[in-house]
Amino acid sequence: MEKNRFNIMEKIVLLIEDNPDDVLLTRLAFKQSRSGDKLIVARDGEEALDYLICAGGGVNSYLQEIPALVLLDLKLPGMDGLEVLRQIREHPRICLLPVVILSSSSEQQDIICSYQLGANSYICKPVDFNHFTQLLVQLGSYWLEINQGPPAYRTGA
Repeated sequence: MEKNRFNIMEKIVLLIEDNPDDVLLTRLAFKQSRSGDKLIVARDGEEALDYLICAGGGVNSYLQEIPALVLLDLKLPGMDGLEVLRQIREHPRICLLPVVILSSSSEQQDIICSYQLGANSYICKPVDFNHFTQLLVQLGSYWLEINQGPPAYRTGA
């Protein structure tokens, strides 16, 4: 998992997004801007929580690496993004994860609810691919390089 010869570990970003076009754009933009880091995609809230807290239990529980950053869409099938955020903040193993809402919604109520539930940031997705790529460069630069996030921890909680 080395990022380079100086033994800097790659960081994992979890994208929670159901729209295949947005997933593809994010993968392309991420690949262009974050070449050494790993993007994992969850297509709905349940899949994301299974990854994050291993809700199924069993032998492989808690073997996944905790992401350095979660990019969360609000409009998801089944469990919406706000409920995913609520459950992240309630779980002791992952409650400190930086969660950035990356949504096409600019509705004030979505923004307010996101921050009330503990979102670290709220960003409206740009429509233009170049602006989207530029946004991911800035996001990655801040959240994965500049920001001092919580230490990776595994409590088994």
